[in-house]
Amino acid sequence: MNKITSDHLSRSAYVYVRQSPPDQLVNNPESRRRQYALATRAQLLGWENVIVIDDDLGRSGGGTARPGFERLLTAICTGSAGAVLAVEASRLARNGRDWHTLLEFCTLVNSLIIDEDGVYDPKLTNDRLLLGMKGTFSELELTILRQRSQEALRLKAVRGDLHTSVAVGYVRSSDDRLELDPDRRVREALHLAFRKFAEFGSVRQVAIWLCDNGIKMPIVVYGPRGRMVEWRLPRYNTIHRLLTNPIYAGAYVFGRTGSQVRIEAGRKLVTRNVRRTQKDWEVLIRDHHDGYISWQDYENNQRTINGNANMKGAMVPGSVRNGGGLLVGLLRCGRCGRKLKVQHNGLRGVARYLCNDASVNHGRRTKGIAFGNVRIDAAVSAEVLSVIAPLGLDAALQAIADRERAGRERLQHIELALEQARYEAARAHRQYDAVDPENRLVAGDLERRWNERLAEVARLGDDLRIARDKQPPTLTDAERAEILGLGTDVERLWSHPAASAATRKRILRAVLEEIIVTVEPRILHLKLHWKGGDHTALEVVKNRAGQHRWKTDASTEQLICDLARLLPDGSIASVLNRLGTRTAKGNTWTQQRVCVFRNDHNIPVYRDGERAERGELILHEAASRLGLSKMTVVRLIKDGILPAKQSCVGAPYVIREIDLNRQEVRHAVTNGRAVSQDPRQRSFDYQ
Repeated sequence: MNKITSDHLSRSAYVYVRQSPPDQLVNNPESRRRQYALATRAQLLGWENVIVIDDDLGRSGGGTARPGFERLLTAICTGSAGAVLAVEASRLARNGRDWHTLLEFCTLVNSLIIDEDGVYDPKLTNDRLLLGMKGTFSELELTILRQRSQEALRLKAVRGDLHTSVAVGYVRSSDDRLELDPDRRVREALHLAFRKFAEFGSVRQVAIWLCDNGIKMPIVVYGPRGRMVEWRLPRYNTIHRLLTNPIYAGAYVFGRTGSQVRIEAGRKLVTRNVRRTQKDWEVLIRDHHDGYISWQDYENNQRTINGNANMKGAMVPGSVRNGGGLLVGLLRCGRCGRKLKVQHNGLRGVARYLCNDASVNHGRRTKGIAFGNVRIDAAVSAEVLSVIAPLGLDAALQAIADRERAGRERLQHIELALEQARYEAARAHRQYDAVDPENRLVAGDLERRWNERLAEVARLGDDLRIARDKQPPTLTDAERAEILGLGTDVERLWSHPAASAATRKRILRAVLEEIIVTVEPRILHLKLHWKGGDHTALEVVKNRAGQHRWKTDASTEQLICDLARLLPDGSIASVLNRLGTRTAKGNTWTQQRVCVFRNDHNIPVYRDGERAERGELILHEAASRLGLSKMTVVRLIKDGILPAKQSCVGAPYVIREIDLNRQEVRHAVTNGRAVSQDPRQRSFDYQ
């Protein structure tokens, strides 16, 4: 029975061409020729209008989005397709959903399916059964091929022999093993990056330091000559990949990334290179090859990098910054367990720790946790210093070694780069000498390369001279003794002006896991969780409401109260400055500061005539009343003849007016002068 009718021939014949993966498009052209030849077969079968759809070349038929297949289904649904031609069922679809959707639409609009074996009418039961089996076999074939190839790769990976690519810093040996790159410049650059991360604890800071010092990092590129190493200034991603790749810890890993499948617009969408957690890696072989760092250092680096992710909120401490509050990222609320936030205030390191609104985190209307950082930072710092004090000398010795090595790092990198540049220049010179000088097309290009290499040698030579001039001088014996002295006095080292807040925070995070804080009306209860698993309880007294650390001592306050009854604000400031008294913040006194202090403490200002109302005189007023010199009145006061009161050294003497009429004072005035009671004092008569 002829299945091709005039109704089929009156419509168009669609030839569907598909081939995957993309490398088959380059290496297997015969399959495409067979598929394109179906257009000729369609014409021999009687179709005049033949349309070829080849939009899906290089695309998989496993269910991903295929614009060519969508175009074919559209043509079938509109009734313009009389027949669909393909070499075999696997070219049309590799999954049951697409295959049976095609069969259903062809059945509804009376379209034929034609391959190299025959013509099939989906409306016929036997043909539909046969087409269903072909689709099932096509899907099974894809599954078997994929399973076979993946199992072979997995078994090779279990042995640690599967190397799809080799990371920079390693080369593949003749027996297919990983070995350290013999290029010393490459090895030293990678070692430098790992050392700087251990110093800074931040991927971004390492990248910035390398760029600021002009230190380039090796990058693997693949070109016409195969695998090559290029040198470029690093970016953040370059350093991040270097620090997160376990190959540099001597480990072989397979299955670090996977794929995720989701449905969008009715189609399967595959997302590849999705990172997996370490426990989900398929293969992990430690000590597989020589590493640049140990596995313990690698795990510490991962914890540091993960902890620096500020966007993860309360899950991690966050990166170390120079803001106020040494315990940022370590404090957690004792009620809800959330990480406390910090509010910075100015540039003096003053901050305030607080939990989120109580109604959000605690489900209650009470006031949330909030307290200043000064006392709690000091208490925790003192506890940590008492623990790490025995390690101060070791840290001082390490600081001396690091200082001596830091000056050599950039210098050594430039020396290695200069050595490689000289080799490249010599190689370009040999290539130029080997070419026929009359062949200017080749000689001209080689001469240009030679000049470029010579210019690079000259530039690196200048950089090397500048770096040598900037080398820090060798530590003297006095400087070494000073550093060792700081190592034995950790508290002085902690409060040293050159110690940044970021350095203090890194020290605290190195020994503390977290700090649980609960707040009572007057006390902060702290639970310190150390890295080793120990716990320490601390109690810190809170300030009362309105109390702060900038408080003038009581003696100064009393002195200002006494002087305010005798002198105006400007004179009071002069007296306090002569005494060396300072404000609570360490400033000298001014008329304005004295005025503000009086207003804050409700001390009245001095009024003209106030002493006269109280019947009090000062030194020059008393001397004027008695008709004596001021020094004579001072002698009367010191001899105890004239009672007087002086608030402090430099303050004026306060003398009661009624004391001027005392008998002893009148007797001294009558004698003309006050005679000293010192027996060594004698009188001389002059003729």
